[in-house]
Amino acid sequence: MKEARFVSQNKEKWGKMENVSHLDTDTIASNYVILSDDLSYAKTFYPGSDVVKYLNQLISVYQINIYGQERSEKKGILSFWVREFPLLLYRERRTLLFAFLFLLFAALIGIFSTAKDDTFVRLILGDAYVDKTLENIENGTPMGIYSSSNEVDMFFMITANNIKVAFVAFVFGIFFSAGTLWILFSNGVMLGAFQYFFFQHGLLLHSVMSVWAHGTFEITSIIIAGGAGLVMGNSFLFPGTYKRSYSFRNGALRGIKIVTGLIPFFIIAGWIESFITRYADTYPVVGAVAIILSLGGVIGYFVVYPYYLHKTETNGKD
Repeated sequence: MKEARFVSQNKEKWGKMENVSHLDTDTIASNYVILSDDLSYAKTFYPGSDVVKYLNQLISVYQINIYGQERSEKKGILSFWVREFPLLLYRERRTLLFAFLFLLFAALIGIFSTAKDDTFVRLILGDAYVDKTLENIENGTPMGIYSSSNEVDMFFMITANNIKVAFVAFVFGIFFSAGTLWILFSNGVMLGAFQYFFFQHGLLLHSVMSVWAHGTFEITSIIIAGGAGLVMGNSFLFPGTYKRSYSFRNGALRGIKIVTGLIPFFIIAGWIESFITRYADTYPVVGAVAIILSLGGVIGYFVVYPYYLHKTETNGKD
């Protein structure tokens, strides 16, 4: 193969590899292996050429980053949530934004359907839940269902279920992203139907003050887990200049890291739902405070901090 053709075939791929600072550990390691192979090929067939010098310079940047990451890993697992996870969220921000908008669209469908058909909410939430909630409303405790179980038992049950939903949303991305879209869609419709059900009974504000105390972290985490599934599925559907198998493996690893990073937030959401939401009927101000703190945490950690960290590490350059 002529040197010009070799460069032409790989120029775009190398260009994407140049900005190392915002890449996660697995991507850096994979890119390093690819660059090593390309450099070996170039040294064999084009010794002393400009492409050999270019690849030598690029691979040296990766070596510096790999050694730096090895040193940072000694700081402990906390560094994952301090640096790697937020940077990964920033990298996949467009996919995560799409997941959010898609779930919001599904929620609007749930609202519209519930408004047009009184039986729709029973189809989505189930007769048992609707009947029990109607009974609670008559008794003056609309959110009584959240105090129907022991706090500790409820905490473990809810947290385990939320984590399961997140991993299902991620794993279903293997079905060409369609499986993840279905999970996001069904959760969005359920959310919309739930909120409009309380609106029909004049309890929208009461339900928001109660449910979103834990729902802020819970729904945000489900959206991000869905985004992780789309990252994996899209990496197979749209491999770009990479081999499909390599692109899929890389996307799956990024998705797994995103879902794993969400576990603490599902624990927080489960704790709030089990120990705080049960007091929403008696002390609505407690729910309001929890919402404000949760919303601040979500915006700060999932939006502002990743942007700030990326800008800091790239010196303001994308």
